[in-house]
Order: sequence, then C-alpha cells, then structure tokens
Amino acid sequence: MQVVDENHTRASGQHVVRSVRSRLAIGSIAVIAVFGVLVWCTTSTIAAPGDTWTPQTAAAPGFWNSVTYGNGLFVAVSNAGAHQVMTSPDGNTWTARTAEPNYWASVTYGNGLFVAVSNAGAHQVMTSPDGNTWTARTAEPNYWASVTYGNGLFVAVSFAGAHRVMTSPDGITWTAQAAAEPNSWHSVTYGNRLFVAVSSDGAHHVMTSPDGITWTAQTAAEPNYWHAVTYGNGLFVAVSYPADHFVMTSPDGITWTAQAAAEANYWASVTYGNGLFVAVSNDGVHQVMTSPDGFTWTAESAAEPKHWKSVAYGNGMFVAVSNAGAHQVMTSPDGFTWTAQAAAEPNYWESVAYGNGSFVAVSYAGAHQVMTLAH
Repeated sequence: MQVVDENHTRASGQHVVRSVRSRLAIGSIAVIAVFGVLVWCTTSTIAAPGDTWTPQTAAAPGFWNSVTYGNGLFVAVSNAGAHQVMTSPDGNTWTARTAEPNYWASVTYGNGLFVAVSNAGAHQVMTSPDGNTWTARTAEPNYWASVTYGNGLFVAVSFAGAHRVMTSPDGITWTAQAAAEPNSWHSVTYGNRLFVAVSSDGAHHVMTSPDGITWTAQTAAEPNYWHAVTYGNGLFVAVSYPADHFVMTSPDGITWTAQAAAEANYWASVTYGNGLFVAVSNDGVHQVMTSPDGFTWTAESAAEPKHWKSVAYGNGMFVAVSNAGAHQVMTSPDGFTWTAQAAAEPNYWESVAYGNGSFVAVSYAGAHQVMTLAH
C-alpha cells in the first residue's frame, strides 16, 4: 500500500482555472465567495432523466477491481471470493465463472481472447476465448499489475520480481522479459506501434518497447509517482501523484515533457475521448482537469468533492466513479460540465468501462457490486 503525504504543498496561482459559471437548477445550491482573487464554487445538480444507474446483482460477492469489454461480453475479475470471474452480455445479468483463487488485478481483451493477470497464486495468468471457461497459465510468480494488448502481443508489467515484464503472442505461453529497470511498474499501454510503461520509482520512470521483448529506459519528465498512462490523438499522456508537475506527455514515448497540471492533486486515472484528455483526482479543490492537446490543462469543477477512482468514455459521455460520498458517479457530455449522479448503491466503486451501449462499474463491497447505465 502506498503512503501519501497529505500535507504536500499545493501549487496555486499559476494554472488556468475555467471560469465559474453558476446556474440554478432544481435542488441546486451555488455559493460564490470572493477573497482577493480566489473564487470558490460548490454545485450539486439533480441527475437528468435517463441518467439513472441500475443496481445489478453480482454473480458472487468479491473484491471486484477490474472490468473490460470484448466480443460482446463484459468480464470482471476479483481479488477474493469463491468465484473470481463474472461475465455478462448486457451488464445486467451476471454469471459466476470458476477461476483459480488468486489476487486478479487486471483484465484485457485482444485477438479473440480475454487475459487476466494476478498479484499472487500458483498460476498468475488465466485466459478464456469466451469469458466462460478459464484456463490457468504458467507465469513467473511476480506482482503483475497491468496487462494490455497491441500489435499481436499481450504484455504485462509487474511491481516486483526478477523479470517485471512478460509477453505472449497467444495468451497461453508466456515469456519473461527483462524490464529496462527493476522498478515498480504500474501501468502499460500501446499506441503508435509502441508499448509504454510507467513506474512509481527508479532512475528512469518510463520504459518503451516496439515489440514487447526489448525494453529501453526513457527519462521521465520528472521522477514522480507515475500512476497511469494512456494514448490518444498521437500522444502518450501520463498522470502522477504528488510532484512538481503531475502530467507528462510524449509524441513518441521516448522524449517526455513535463506539463503543468491544472492543480497539484493526486491524479488517479486518465482517458481520451471526443478530442479531449480527461483526468480525475482523489483530492483537491478541482478534481477534474481537461486538455485538448495534452499540453495545456484546465481545472474543471467535479460534480462533488470525492475520491474519484476511474474515468471512462463512451458514446458521447465521460463517466467517473468514486469509492465514497453521497453521489459516487458523475457524468459529462463534454468533460467540462459535470453532473452528480446517484450511484445504484453507496459502494466502493473501483472501475468503469463502456461497451454494447452501456457503462458498467464494479465495486469492492456492497449488497450489489455492479451497476449499469444504458447510454
């Protein structure tokens, strides 16, 4: 578990903050107080019709922490429980699947196959062609944190171990690869014919590979706790926990440039959609920031101050989920104006994905650990 310094000095006064536009709606309260140059605004908006989340019964109680969509099916994995995989064709009706009882951390889909990786267990990879029948695969016993697919190859990265990268062309046979450095690799993505992974420590916090086999250490813009990386519109974008700059960008994955985040927050998740990068944060005055180009970031008012965990984009809408608070979902058609939505239940919502006309979120705890929104 990471330890963060909540007394970390907040950068201020040098970032662009979108003008506050107060508006009155049913059940809304807008308060604006001006002290010198500081403007504070809190807005709560009732969800519009059609924005209602529906609780769904998880196939089994578990610590559901990752969900993906592929080949007409949602697949979620858990780090505990009798059944640690569940599937659904529509996000509504879920079926428990038998899997080896490991700490499953990440799941992806590629080349007709679902692949999940685990932090622990006898076998730390499992695969399924249909989401129903899962087969354990042999992998080096490391702390596998993230898996992706690109250019005909599955690539997973690890927090620890002798080898912190493994690859497979088919998801079945896995080969340990030497990471560029023995760092705590948190996230890996693929874009522009390149795999890019980011780390929370080490001399270099970025490594790249054109083939997933040979990895090259790249100098991060700053030695930060890089937590997540994504690719969109010809640009890699990574976000970080406390540091001088909380964003770095690269057009090629090799040369990275520090970018001033809109606020010095704990940025947890970043996505790209509709010509816009959107990141959400665990804390801060503004817990959303947006950028059309990855370089200039603008602070946006989150619908409510929550511990926002994950953000996704689908069919003209951004959706973020939180693990606490009165409203644990917020939505935005443009990334700028966010509306608080009542979660189906006040659970520890961990991950959200979009597919087949619906958003699906999964939770660590609660009576119902799945909720859906048709959109």
